[in-house]
Amino acid sequence: MSDIFHDNPYESHPTLTPLEAQVLWEYAKLAHHVKLVTQKTRLLRQEPDQRMLARLRVLEKKMGLVLTLFKASVWGVINEQPASDSPHQYDDDSNDLTIR
Repeated sequence: MSDIFHDNPYESHPTLTPLEAQVLWEYAKLAHHVKLVTQKTRLLRQEPDQRMLARLRVLEKKMGLVLTLFKASVWGVINEQPASDSPHQYDDDSNDLTIR
């Protein structure tokens, strides 16, 4: 079997012009490339890339750290703000013992 990328199988066909043979050869090479891409995507779908998974795990840990630091900084900003004296004092005579 000849290699489709090096030998034009349509070159010596008696009913094809050289241009037609060249176009058919390009289509054959393209079809072979599509088959290779299909095979590789099936492999990726069936078995995930271990390097990519490792990178994504590292990124996930970093994003968790960033989220934790962001929450801590927001909490720090909220705690640094002085407590505002609310002009609305609740005059509630219920048994609510919540500290306000």
